[in-house]
Amino acid sequence: MYVITGITGRVGGQAARVLRGAGLPVRGVMRDQSKAAAWAAHGCEIALADTTDAAALIKAFEGANGVFVMLPPIFDPKPGFVEALPMVAALATALDATRPAKTVCLSTIGAQAKQPNLLNVLGILEQALSSLPIPIAFLRAAWFMENAAADIASARDRGVIDSYLLPLDKPVPMVATSDIGRVAAELLQERWSGRRIVDLEGPRRVTPHDVAATFAKLLGRPVHAQAVPREEWEKRFIAQGMKNPTPRMQMLDGFNEGWIEFENGEAGSRKGAVSLDAALKSLIERE
Repeated sequence: MYVITGITGRVGGQAARVLRGAGLPVRGVMRDQSKAAAWAAHGCEIALADTTDAAALIKAFEGANGVFVMLPPIFDPKPGFVEALPMVAALATALDATRPAKTVCLSTIGAQAKQPNLLNVLGILEQALSSLPIPIAFLRAAWFMENAAADIASARDRGVIDSYLLPLDKPVPMVATSDIGRVAAELLQERWSGRRIVDLEGPRRVTPHDVAATFAKLLGRPVHAQAVPREEWEKRFIAQGMKNPTPRMQMLDGFNEGWIEFENGEAGSRKGAVSLDAALKSLIERE
């Protein structure tokens, strides 16, 4: 039995589909009972558990050959990531209690960075789970190509995408969520001991100019990228409703300055198969 947390999201859902496509048993962990029927129709067992509920997670993880774990996205954290700490503790408790044969944890590029930034929360998760006596692989994924979903309306209606990734001609490690889910499913079927780090990015690094050009091709209209000056970031993020934009700004600084990177750089990363063109095409078709 393979247990997938976050099964109702893009990454967990893809991991579950790959495993079911291989004829393997899957137990999907979710909080919302209303989403259970769709996954039950795919042949999945269903376990209801909140990420902070260690007892429910223990029940969900029992009898598993492999477990995929992840934290829900936290885009506007409180200082110290206090909302994430109970989730980290519950996952660690559940994995320690059940000791699955292997665990794959969704992490991020730059999880090892010491500089303060939004991605530190996954460094906290890695540190907590690394101390457990279980085989665990941290899947450090690059910037999600699907983050460009926020740019579709502007590209289509105005022919412009605003970029916080700077400069506009700097290649950025990005990856499609379908590649992340697929690789997570593949790792769950492998055998290893101890702690592994698997760095994952797409077939090639892409610039904001590349993103704009891909939108132009897919939308059939001119699209260009325009840089959002650093001095405007805080004002814009607060206008969007963020209460604590500093960690997000620090993360963007990390990508732009190059200190958010894989530990062994591009040469040491595993490469996905999904192109930027395919990922954006899928996003546009869902609109």
